[in-house]
Amino acid sequence: MIDKDVIIREFHKNGGVLKTFELNSIGLSSRQIKKLLNDEFIVKIKFGFYELVDAVNSEEVIIARLFPDAVIFLESTLMHYGYTDRIPSLWQIAVERNSTKAKYKIDYPLIEPFYLDPKFLKVGLDTLIIDGVNVKIYDRDRTMCDVLRYENRLEKEIFSNAIQRYSKDLNKNARNLFEYANIFNIKKKVQTYIGVWL
Repeated sequence: MIDKDVIIREFHKNGGVLKTFELNSIGLSSRQIKKLLNDEFIVKIKFGFYELVDAVNSEEVIIARLFPDAVIFLESTLMHYGYTDRIPSLWQIAVERNSTKAKYKIDYPLIEPFYLDPKFLKVGLDTLIIDGVNVKIYDRDRTMCDVLRYENRLEKEIFSNAIQRYSKDLNKNARNLFEYANIFNIKKKVQTYIGVWL
């Protein structure tokens, strides 16, 4: 007999997403998992990951559970800090350059991975806790460096809005900004676009 309340509690404890081994650890066999899928009680997000049917889970949490090393990146980060009014059509995430590309081919949520050199992945890294799950994101100052580095990937309006809003943000940290700009070798660009506002 499957105790659905226990299963629901376990999903809630883990941001709405459970892995196969986590379902096993609360006593579910692969046959019982299959039955829950057939009964449309749970749904498979990708191989080895499930959520409750009709659950409204935060997409950031789903991404963090599917790809614990990925970092919310670029336009998705701009949205988080209120530096853009445009809701991106997909989630941009930073991942390690050498990671397998096939694992990021998922139908939901829609993601666009950016493959970065491992030495750049930890620069300006921050963590949000959403529904009890750690979600990696870049801080505002690193985000501005990314905006300048990927200027040609952004629409002009998004680019200029981001710079203006960052400049007015009381939580920005100019020291961090220039420290990161040094690492990314874009100090001149930061001085040109943002230095005048600081």
